[in-house]
Amino acid sequence: MTILQQSQIQTTTDREALKQVLVWFDQFQEPSVPHDVWLQCQLALIEGLTNVIRHAHQGLSEETPIQIEVTLSPQVVDIRIWDQGPGFDLDTVLQGKLATTTPDSEGGRGLRIMHRVADTLDYQPTSDQRNCLHIQKRY
Repeated sequence: MTILQQSQIQTTTDREALKQVLVWFDQFQEPSVPHDVWLQCQLALIEGLTNVIRHAHQGLSEETPIQIEVTLSPQVVDIRIWDQGPGFDLDTVLQGKLATTTPDSEGGRGLRIMHRVADTLDYQPTSDQRNCLHIQKRY
């Protein structure tokens, strides 16, 4: 697989970190990626990071690191977000969210949005006691 761009950023568990991450993500907006795909990936990144801050790292110090990696290759945007929370079964929670939330629901739409945007959506524990949310979008 040819990699056009790849970058990592580490941030803290702070809602203000989202601004910094979005500025960093801007580097992936290039002509080879259709603008609507880039916006969808940006939305998925926002939802993924927000879920880590609100849910996975709930009760943890604001200094708890969150690592994000984006890889851009011809026809694929690949986003990985690592958290240090307790983890959960994505398929089970997602099925519940799909059954109980609507586009107009006030909360609980993040997983639903990521599921709609992504061609691949996965969440797995890693060998270093973290969890990795993997969002992949083909274009």
